[in-house]
Amino acid sequence: MTSTTAAVPLSPATLAEVGRRVPVPTYDRSALTPGIVHLGVGGFHRAHQAMYLDRLMEQGQAHDWAIRGIGVLPHDARIRDAMNSQGGLYTLVLKDPDGGREPRVVGSVLDVLLAPDDPDAAVEAMADPRIRVVSLTVTEGGYNVDAVTGEFLLDTPAVAADLADGAVPTTTFGLVTEALRRRRDRGHGPFTVMSCDNIQGNGHNAHKVFVAFATAKDPELGAWIDEHVTFPNSMVDRITPGTTEEDRAEVRERFGVEDAWPVVCEPFVQWVLEDDFVAGRPPLEDAGVQVVEDVEPYELMKLRLLNASHQALCYFGYLAGYRLVHEVAQDPLFARFLLDYMEREGSPTLPPVPGIDLDAYRRELVHRFSNGEVRDTVARLCNESSDRIPKWLLPVVRHQLATGGEFHRAAAVVASWARYAEGVDEQGQPIEVSDRLAERLVATARRNREDPTAFIADRSLFGDLVDDERFVAEYTRVLRSLHERGARATLEEVVAR
Repeated sequence: MTSTTAAVPLSPATLAEVGRRVPVPTYDRSALTPGIVHLGVGGFHRAHQAMYLDRLMEQGQAHDWAIRGIGVLPHDARIRDAMNSQGGLYTLVLKDPDGGREPRVVGSVLDVLLAPDDPDAAVEAMADPRIRVVSLTVTEGGYNVDAVTGEFLLDTPAVAADLADGAVPTTTFGLVTEALRRRRDRGHGPFTVMSCDNIQGNGHNAHKVFVAFATAKDPELGAWIDEHVTFPNSMVDRITPGTTEEDRAEVRERFGVEDAWPVVCEPFVQWVLEDDFVAGRPPLEDAGVQVVEDVEPYELMKLRLLNASHQALCYFGYLAGYRLVHEVAQDPLFARFLLDYMEREGSPTLPPVPGIDLDAYRRELVHRFSNGEVRDTVARLCNESSDRIPKWLLPVVRHQLATGGEFHRAAAVVASWARYAEGVDEQGQPIEVSDRLAERLVATARRNREDPTAFIADRSLFGDLVDDERFVAEYTRVLRSLHERGARATLEEVVAR
């Protein structure tokens, strides 16, 4: 239903008026105190962790667990300005497949700081003794690890600069480590570092990288962090496309709310969290979080089925001419390919997942991908492939090769990435390859026709897969077909095998 009255700018002062149009917090936000600092206040954090905290607060709980956000990169100034202009408030809109909308103003975020503008203020926000959890959504690439060895890279320019004597910290590692140093020196004790990124063993990875950085900076501090700071593993899930001008317009016109940066997402949400918090935690299970002893089965399920399937559909889908995810998933050929990959290749690599019907989960994923109201873009899924394929898909390839299982669909996905990375589609139009290694990837991919193994010869990404004759045969077969016959005809052949 479209609003016929002027839109109300969202702010604490207008919350009562906004509340006549959409649901808003009924708790007293002025009584909230911070308990969490979150680095990386993007759409996903606001559709997920911040939503769960808002849900708890609405129940009368966790009022001492409000969130202070920190942007680590200069471009985070936009979200800082938008959020702070609205007192930390924003509208979260769930997009139902039938066209329905479920809006709510979320109130769990107090404010957002920008570390590049004032690093000391960012560090002090975490050093505040009221803060008991520092959480992260800094993307898969934000952990600065070698894609093959998993080791922390100490020699990247930003990290090396932060390690210099007397450096003012600029990286996530430098900021968090300095906050922990101040906490230790002031006798306040550690906080928990909680990764919410799509990385297998994200807590273990966070532990490894922060201890590695801190040890290089100050061995005694590194040892203290290793012993006293906890890093729980987690699995997070909610499809959250980037906010568009159309989304802002819909919030304004449909609900009568002027919101500088609303968030839209699918109705489905899941958070599986290891119960390992050194300084306490909110009662997240009361908001629907699955708090468990062992997250690994759930995270492997999500990474190798949902996340890897996103990779399976995006490159083939883009090359076939699709630009929206639901259009790909609604195509019977692609739906068959995704289900076959998940059942025959992804699922055999998984340990038992307590309480999960994998067949139902796989079918639900295709249903979620097919939600045309979310309007997630294929291009978004194609971004940062060099951080995603090695973590989500290649472990499936290696497991299947080692056990004699099927792997030709996963090999086809790698080939579709290589073809996509050439930077030109099947109509000769340019493809904007968005990846931290884009220049290197495109240069290598453009040698595909003359040297079919050039792309997978990059051992920093693919390890020794180029030495496996079985994988190379499948990969080159598909790559050749992509060049000669195009994406759709190639996929038809892969599905028919």
